[in-house]
Amino acid sequence: MKLKVIGSSSKGNSYILETPTGCLILDCGVRFKEIQKTLDFDLSSVHGCLVTHEHQDHSKGAKDTLKFGIDVFMSTGTAKTINIAHHRLYTIQAGSQFTVGDFTVLAFETEHDATEPLGYLIQYKPTGEKLLFATDTYFIRHRFKGLNYILIECNYCREVLEENVKAGHIPKSLKSRLLESHFSLDNLKTFLEANDLKEVRKIILIHLSDSNSNSKQMIREIQDLTRIDTEIAEPGKVIELVLCPF
Repeated sequence: MKLKVIGSSSKGNSYILETPTGCLILDCGVRFKEIQKTLDFDLSSVHGCLVTHEHQDHSKGAKDTLKFGIDVFMSTGTAKTINIAHHRLYTIQAGSQFTVGDFTVLAFETEHDATEPLGYLIQYKPTGEKLLFATDTYFIRHRFKGLNYILIECNYCREVLEENVKAGHIPKSLKSRLLESHFSLDNLKTFLEANDLKEVRKIILIHLSDSNSNSKQMIREIQDLTRIDTEIAEPGKVIELVLCPF
């Protein structure tokens, strides 16, 4: 499998999970033309699009995605907040398991200042490979086994945030929102420690804050903790997802 990064920041988030038998769009918080370009303007291989929540940097392209004949999946709360309806729109809830082309997807709740936000556990049926996709959450209550790849938010470093607040670069109100809506490096490390990582081959950090993160520190600390290959999702990047070598 391959992961193609279209956007991974507050400016817009979207990824393409590509396999030999088709692909999934993970969030569509960019102009649909950017998604088309990444797909070389060939939509025939797209099985569907999973949307995590209603904020524009994750859902901006949802209406155009539907208009171009692609099935879109999101929570009922997200659909109501966006005020979107279409015959290709499928509303789901946490705990739902469903099939999208050659993928089996399990939705689970996340913790964010949005209406019914979701994360997704995705399994590619032909090989059994599992990818966890979670963004815009300060906590994940679930534990997972048998993961092969983790695509997960690592938004800020607490000490960088504190320095920015102290220097007056960001208001205290923004600090409060970050603490209750986004994954910090420390919280991500706690989550990883609580999960079975024996089969994980790649950790991909997404949605880094422009001003409150330190990408080198994040990679170093996650790799030191897990001994797993870790990298940052950057626009235009293509990341190989392979089980071998072990």
